[in-house]
Amino acid sequence: MLRVADPDWADPLDVAYSMSAGGRWNPPGRFGVLYLNATIEVARANVDRLFVGLPYGPEDLDPAAAPVLVSVDVVVDDYLDAVSNEGLSALGLPATYPLDASGGVLPHCQCQPVGQGAFDDGELGIACRSAAAGARGEGLAWFAQVGRPMPRKVRTSVFDEWYWPSGVLPDAFTAEPG
Repeated sequence: MLRVADPDWADPLDVAYSMSAGGRWNPPGRFGVLYLNATIEVARANVDRLFVGLPYGPEDLDPAAAPVLVSVDVVVDDYLDAVSNEGLSALGLPATYPLDASGGVLPHCQCQPVGQGAFDDGELGIACRSAAAGARGEGLAWFAQVGRPMPRKVRTSVFDEWYWPSGVLPDAFTAEPG
């Protein structure tokens, strides 16, 4: 699995921020979740969503300050299914997830009770379709629980190593000084 992280974070696997702020599957202040991406394409889509509506994009970032990609060793386990239509139905979510019936992204307030219930029931996490626009893949909301060992960081890749498809950098980074 893959984790998009700020290069300045002391521990890219720390769940303290998700614990305090909440996220798609966890209400603020309740429990920590490590949000992971199944593929580089999903990780890219999650970076791209940060720039929606801004006058600049990832190509304008200083590569030294741009998000890193952390490869994470996660135990393959029986995670709650928010990927298949059957799993979504069992969770009370629409088969169109991550979209609602009108085509908008289902808000966090509709996913957080599902996550809270799963956590309260002792589930280890939720395998889910990514809600990042344009993502065609999955993610994992890994639940941090007392006594449960954290996933292990395997490798960290700098932005220019992982973000640009096929290692092609945008012209801004490849132009000759002029």
